[in-house]
Amino acid sequence: MLMTRRDAIDRFAGFAGFAAFAAPFASQTPPAPPRPPVFKQDLPNVTLDGWEVTVSHVDFAPGRVGQPHQHQGFLFAYVLEGAVVTQVLGEGVPNDERTYRAGEMFYEPIGSTHQVSKNASATQPARLLAINFTKKAAR
Repeated sequence: MLMTRRDAIDRFAGFAGFAAFAAPFASQTPPAPPRPPVFKQDLPNVTLDGWEVTVSHVDFAPGRVGQPHQHQGFLFAYVLEGAVVTQVLGEGVPNDERTYRAGEMFYEPIGSTHQVSKNASATQPARLLAINFTKKAAR
């Protein structure tokens, strides 16, 4: 089969375009496997009509110990910095004291008591991101 100069240039251009497109992918390492979820929790059987979410930072100075308390709704807490010791008393949660470190989360169900809430360190600060779901009338 005879190929004209134009056919050869067209084919070369097509091959060069494909090679330029494929080259970056050929040298890349395979993608990292997906990370497991940070946290997974069943939610209470509530309709969220008339509810709101409040997201707050909670700072724990070194050695800070909080008082036992309750929230009007349910709460998720994500440790941003340091480590905190908690004990949540309520249905559907482990009732033992536990230390959560940066990158970990915990859950407080409706009606539970946050019995223990303290910084795990006497020298380093700790910080939480508290995500609190409450009925609007419960403010």
